[in-house]
Amino acid sequence: MNFQREMKRGEEAEVDALLRAAFGGEDEAKLVRQLRKSGAMAGEMVVPGEDGIIGYYALSKMVAPKGWLALAPVAVAPEHQGRGVGRRMVGMCAEWARIARAHVVVLGDVRFYERAGFSHARAAKLRAPYPVEHLALAGPDGDAPEVELVYAKAFGG
Repeated sequence: MNFQREMKRGEEAEVDALLRAAFGGEDEAKLVRQLRKSGAMAGEMVVPGEDGIIGYYALSKMVAPKGWLALAPVAVAPEHQGRGVGRRMVGMCAEWARIARAHVVVLGDVRFYERAGFSHARAAKLRAPYPVEHLALAGPDGDAPEVELVYAKAFGG
């Protein structure tokens, strides 16, 4: 059983390699480096394995609404995909958001994120630079908020 923990200083290169392997390119690794450099990074979590980091996700500060966070990217090493690592990571993030009363928005496969505790229905009234049908929201229980999402500059939206 692997438990997630905060990324430690000095693990950046290993996370960079994981992102490149998981996504088959440089885009997500570049996004993470830009989020760190710009000060928009709110937190980075990893799942350690026997031979290194096997899972990762980043939470970054939204420009608006103030206090909201974006979950991106989420990555699992290719050889560990399909084993529930990603769902457990995202599920722990969703539960943290609920307990901490923090709004966390994610863009991606809503079926996957809903299985991990995010809600597509609660994201239905959000206005975003991305297709709303791919958004999901975690955080305090309640109605679907009607707000405009403004992502950190690193996202290019």
